[in-house]
Amino acid sequence: MAQDSDALTGRCYCGEVRYRITGDIQMRAFCYCRECQYIAGGGPNVAAMIADDAFSYTQGAPRSFARPDLDTPARREFCGTCGTHLVTRSPRAPGLVIVKVGSLDEPSRYGMPSIAVHTAERQAYHCIPEGVAQFEKTPPRA
Repeated sequence: MAQDSDALTGRCYCGEVRYRITGDIQMRAFCYCRECQYIAGGGPNVAAMIADDAFSYTQGAPRSFARPDLDTPARREFCGTCGTHLVTRSPRAPGLVIVKVGSLDEPSRYGMPSIAVHTAERQAYHCIPEGVAQFEKTPPRA
């Protein structure tokens, strides 16, 4: 776990919902799946995977959404006022929270994604930085 002074913090656009991360980032990724393109407004999703017990809301409460037409949908948490997508909780990643890097107060502390997943679904205008490992689907967890 990171020291409290090393904690990452984040919020929605309007500031109504705030959160704190007290642990290390487990994975840094770009996701190019079609679902993330919808959520990110057309680009890839830039995400940090964090242990569930290292993430907490410190102000406000998010709303959540899970697609009712899917057998095991991911649950998306967002600000009910401004709509900022904050985290995803996926049944494919139990015990982890997928934090949207754009909602971090200091996104520069995130660094650079090390992997790009679901590249088979990326659009012609999506660029993957040199040196980032690429996977057509979600790679098996190490």
